[in-house]
Amino acid sequence: MPKVMEFRLPDLGEGLTEAEIVRWLVAVGDVVAVDQPVVEVETAKAMVEVPCPYGGVVTARFGEEGTELPVGAPLITVAVGVGDCKDLDPDTAAPAAGEGAATAAADADPAASGSGNVLVGYGTDHSRPARRRRVRPAGGPGGSGPAGRAAAPAAPPVPAPVPAPAPAAVAAAPAAGTAVHTGPVPVISPLVRKLARDNGVDLRALHGSGPEGLILRADVEAALREPVALPAAPATATAARPAEGKRIPLKGLRGAVAEKLSRSRREIPEATCWVDADATELMAVRAAMNAAGGPKISVLALLARICTAALARHPELNSTVDLAANEIVQLPSVHLGFAAQTERGLVVPVVRDAHTMNPEELSAEFARLTELARAGKLAPSDLTGGTFTLNNYGVFGVDGSTPIINHPEAAMLGVGRIVPKPWVHQGELAVRQVVQLSFTFDHRVCDGGTAGGFLRFVADCVEQPAVLLRSL
Repeated sequence: MPKVMEFRLPDLGEGLTEAEIVRWLVAVGDVVAVDQPVVEVETAKAMVEVPCPYGGVVTARFGEEGTELPVGAPLITVAVGVGDCKDLDPDTAAPAAGEGAATAAADADPAASGSGNVLVGYGTDHSRPARRRRVRPAGGPGGSGPAGRAAAPAAPPVPAPVPAPAPAAVAAAPAAGTAVHTGPVPVISPLVRKLARDNGVDLRALHGSGPEGLILRADVEAALREPVALPAAPATATAARPAEGKRIPLKGLRGAVAEKLSRSRREIPEATCWVDADATELMAVRAAMNAAGGPKISVLALLARICTAALARHPELNSTVDLAANEIVQLPSVHLGFAAQTERGLVVPVVRDAHTMNPEELSAEFARLTELARAGKLAPSDLTGGTFTLNNYGVFGVDGSTPIINHPEAAMLGVGRIVPKPWVHQGELAVRQVVQLSFTFDHRVCDGGTAGGFLRFVADCVEQPAVLLRSL
């Protein structure tokens, strides 16, 4: 007899709690090999192909494309142990409804079919004893009948956000007859908890539509759409209707960016200073380096090398603030983030150990990560762990900006466009290649003197690249 294995959405790392199904790579009835990718999902950080650790025939898929699932929710079920799987009818091999399906998956022997490979926190390691999965009856606790024995449905698609009623109205006591959780609330996503907290929704009064009664974002948003009894308005008053417009869900990459930038503004007392610099000599040095042969050196790579030299002089700017311990943590390595615009939005890939690289190596790494970013192939590890960010917004044709620090870093250097401008050079007015440099820093880690010293060193290296030789 074939055994049906249930494969759940694994932990994709970096604290991610949910992912959106972008594209299914297999269909029900397909034969899959061990570690074959079965679905492409998009997290708040990257798009990832998820491999299945079991080999066999796909008997069920959970969730349509566009559905957002929490970590731990079922993805597919696979019938294993049927030889070459050619004689298996997926309709008859599907897991039995309700408890039977969960029992079959729990009783299967993963050692015979699982890969043993893991993503983060997931794999076919069964050192812990299997437990039977409890299925919440459709009729509520204690329910019976066909509805109570039906298998848990796939997580529903997340509806478009709706206007939230006043928190005071939503936080009112649940209606009579509404069951209230008395034990731990079945919700694992901190984003769902935050949504409920911000809108005054009592999670204990909700029944989750996810596996085993898990409360999803859709459940909270459904509670927000429920009508709330409001005092009757005077007969002469006319309720104002808000203007209708296009609604764009704040989720995925855009939602992650919004949360990170908002947190930066909330937690970091930032300040910005800026200076104009004559980049004529820097551009001449770059042209000479590229004319000498070998791989081309980018302007961004030269600026990155200048930044790492400046951070060696001012290490307090390569740091982070540990609020729990009330300490400033100076970091030993420079992991340099740089802003890259893609079709998915703005991402910040990270060059690891940038302080150990020369301009040629930095150019190659920038090019590699930019290509991966535009193709949507960056791994979550490529987008995290930065200690300092270099933001070249000059590519958008602007001169200056006051960038928001990439939390939890302590500083960011912004570079505007390099354009011909009138400039006093050697006592005479001349047309020179001028760039504006802006530096935003966390005022908790240093004072203005340190920030000014950093920015002045960067400007001096731009104007006179020979100054950088003293730091090489």
